[in-house]
Amino acid sequence: MTRLSGVPLKFTFDGRELTGYLGDTLASALLANGIHQVATSIKYGRPRGIVGAGVEDPNALVQIEKPFPEPMLSATTVELYDGLVARGLRGRGRLATEPDPARYDAKHVHCDVLVIGAGPAGRAAAAAASGRVLLVDDQPDGEAPDGVRFLSRTTAFGIYDDGFVLALERRGEPVAPERISRQRVWRIRAKRIVIATGAHERPIVFPDNDRPGIMLASAARTYLNRYGVLAGRSVVVFTTNDSAYDAADDLAGAGAEIVRIVDAREGYGVIGTDGDTHVTAAHVAKLGELQGERVPCDLLLVSGGWNPAVHLYSQARGTLRYAPELGAYVPDGSLANVGVVGAAAGEGLPETKVLWQVPAPESEADARFVDLQRDATVSDILRATGAGLTSLEHVKRFTTIGTAHDQGKTSGMLAAGITAEALGVDLADRRPTTFRPPYTPVSFAALAGRNRGELHDPVRVTTLHPWHVEHGAEFENVGQWKRPWYYPRPGESMADAVRRECRAARNDVACMDGSTLGKIDVQGPDAGWFLDMLYTNLMSTLKVGRIRYGVMCGVDGMVLDDGTVIRVGEERFLVTTTTGNAAKILEWMEEWLQTEWPHLRVFATSVTEHWATIPLVGPRSREVLGRLAPDLDVSNEAFGFMTWQDADVAGFAARVCRISFSGELAYEINVPSWHGPALWQSIVDQGVTPYGTETMHVLRAEKGYPIIGQDTDGTVTPQDLGMSWAVSKKKADFIGKRSFARVENNRPDRKQLVGLLPVDPAVLLPEGAQIIESDVLPEPPVRMLGHVTSSYDSAALGRTFALALVRSGRERIGETLYVPVGTEVVPVTVTGSVLFDEEGARRDG
Repeated sequence: MTRLSGVPLKFTFDGRELTGYLGDTLASALLANGIHQVATSIKYGRPRGIVGAGVEDPNALVQIEKPFPEPMLSATTVELYDGLVARGLRGRGRLATEPDPARYDAKHVHCDVLVIGAGPAGRAAAAAASGRVLLVDDQPDGEAPDGVRFLSRTTAFGIYDDGFVLALERRGEPVAPERISRQRVWRIRAKRIVIATGAHERPIVFPDNDRPGIMLASAARTYLNRYGVLAGRSVVVFTTNDSAYDAADDLAGAGAEIVRIVDAREGYGVIGTDGDTHVTAAHVAKLGELQGERVPCDLLLVSGGWNPAVHLYSQARGTLRYAPELGAYVPDGSLANVGVVGAAAGEGLPETKVLWQVPAPESEADARFVDLQRDATVSDILRATGAGLTSLEHVKRFTTIGTAHDQGKTSGMLAAGITAEALGVDLADRRPTTFRPPYTPVSFAALAGRNRGELHDPVRVTTLHPWHVEHGAEFENVGQWKRPWYYPRPGESMADAVRRECRAARNDVACMDGSTLGKIDVQGPDAGWFLDMLYTNLMSTLKVGRIRYGVMCGVDGMVLDDGTVIRVGEERFLVTTTTGNAAKILEWMEEWLQTEWPHLRVFATSVTEHWATIPLVGPRSREVLGRLAPDLDVSNEAFGFMTWQDADVAGFAARVCRISFSGELAYEINVPSWHGPALWQSIVDQGVTPYGTETMHVLRAEKGYPIIGQDTDGTVTPQDLGMSWAVSKKKADFIGKRSFARVENNRPDRKQLVGLLPVDPAVLLPEGAQIIESDVLPEPPVRMLGHVTSSYDSAALGRTFALALVRSGRERIGETLYVPVGTEVVPVTVTGSVLFDEEGARRDG
């Protein structure tokens, strides 16, 4: 036996400072230091040790503390590096509270042949393949035939349709994590896939089979031959096949004493063990007998046969059949572009005596463990079958066997066999549990790659953002945008600032940054017909130079979004959407264009960031615009409501739209985004008051204009919002029209948008508050009539008010309802949704 030589590495485990070597895993280094117990079990707190040498190990879960906290890693797959600090886990870990300093990335690769597994069968398959050949293997070392690209430390964890494979490469572990990405997800497209993933040795169930020092025979052989670690000196081997004899020979050659080989084919088995934190003896008896000989040992090797690693083949929708000579499921048939070779196909595996468990008496505290990580026992399986469960999938869920980090690599076949025995059925007639990606655990950080922080959820700002920051604006997040919320002056509260901004908009002139409004350029000969189908009202009849408000519904007839449609040319429209729904509506358009109406000659392009949009609002807005655009006739006769004109504004070419979301005389001035800051400054220099989104909400709510997503919840129709006028009766069809005829959509008790006025004008109702019929909160269950969607303090009304969705709301106008707020029940009067300038005289003036 030769221990790893080379670079010594210092590490700490459970507070003990230890030494390993470059090339060790944490598990091999622990064994080399005489440590078998790694953790305690999740349910019973029993000592648990190292069982396997790779991804099949069900026990050795650790928490990495340094250099970065990471939970639920298997000690058998953690490569040792200098300064590593870890501790054993009892089945659950602790997430880090600080950001992960490591980098993660992803790459795409295309190949003609992908070979998964670099064992003898995999290397032979790679050597025989032609074209671009890629070989991946999860071990840190290995060789590839000439001309074959090789990715070591790379685990293929998922096979999907059309030759798409995901694999995880461990790159920065343990060397230089600060210089390269720690892990990389490979997105592989292969014309043909060859699976050569080998097989996993499985244990045998017997009483007290979970003590540290009980190990798979192949694992002991791996630790000896790969790492130079002898796992024990006094060894008992319990086997059902020939492979364990190779392990016994290797350990004996390294100086271990093979005390006893217990071969089930000869009628003997292990019926129990002794020991506390480590196995000290095995009890050996003839199979079926409950008393036997106590055989002292410090290592008990177990081999119950081999399970071909068919996980990836099954993910590729390959079928499996039960092979009784192996006691395992093997690939059955063939797939067009996926092949299986070597042990993964059941080739070269030793025949075995199928022995799932050693006969043992029932006991109150069952210690015949099937799934060591889940602390699941034979008794758990028997309870499941006794409850009438016959499907392996149902037994899995009842017992949780196979649902831990190892996904049942050692326990799944045992559970299937024991279930079949309990039910008296043949496994050949039973479908195995489903193998799903990922084959091994993959961290969310690796899946996210570089899409973290702002790269995952970018913070979007308008070209006017620096001005807002400089002038002390407070911001709110609207979708991904940072929008000015309000502009407090020194000593002003939010309420004071919003009240001042509202007065400016209602009594003088104000402006806001509306650049975040979604803008989609829709062009093509069929653009008019396309928009007719998307909106509830007609858009194709709109004349160039005119603007029309429109509502979009989903196929269920529920409001999806709203906005304006501007006809720019005979075959060109500019569609506006709400800020948060811009991407959603563009995707909605593309879905219909690409899947339902691909024949349409229509192109939709997002131009949101191309334009800076500044609404100029208030009774003096016409006066200010006239000064900024002296060549533009801003009279009511020349520039009417819901029209647009091109003009020079403050020296910049602009498109001016007479649109109002405030109920006031208003204009939206659009210029190319790079001119936005200069135009904004020119407007503000006219003595115009900037206002933010909070003021915008107050102004629009006073007029009863709904915000989609705030005053709607996906169950609201245009009719519920009082917008029947926006639903065309002339159009033969549009998206959602059929649903308007549904009985559900025409119930008289549907929730409808109305206004609420608290009897006490100073009470501000909390948004989301429920609405009830009685002035005393009754015992549950309480019948809810609806909820508050928007609630504000209005300078124009001189009081608080709210909008709400209320059952049969319009029929209840004038009624008094009640809103529980904390321990109080607040009386409110139901009103129409328009609470200010109901005739629209200010807007049209």
